[in-house]
Amino acid sequence: MADHTFNISIVTPDGTVYDSDATMIIFKTQNGEMGILANHIPVLASLLIDVVRVKNGNSEDKIAVNGGFIEFSNNSATIVADSAEPATKIDVARAQKAKTRAEEHIQHAHEVNDKDELSRAEVALKRAANRLRVSQK
Repeated sequence: MADHTFNISIVTPDGTVYDSDATMIIFKTQNGEMGILANHIPVLASLLIDVVRVKNGNSEDKIAVNGGFIEFSNNSATIVADSAEPATKIDVARAQKAKTRAEEHIQHAHEVNDKDELSRAEVALKRAANRLRVSQK
């Protein structure tokens, strides 16, 4: 019987934050949601700020990933991201504070018409909202 698992690792500038076997991974790219099973053709894709779901049998891990890219080849997947956190390690209070701070920065940016601050604050809000969403799943 063929092996239906493959390795997935998620790395950030701080090191490896996730390393496991998987039967399927699901993630969002610029072109929509994508899933990979063992023996998939090679893939290189940029990731959106969203959840990466890693399935292995009946278990599923969720990891909040803040962009980056995924490379899959030879039954090995590597995600490289600026930051990533497994759902079980997300500090919900810290994420909520980051969300509140980002919303305040967005309001301020609108008041002073600062497009750069607005852009940075919108990304910060997406990251915080993603972490909160993943922590609740």
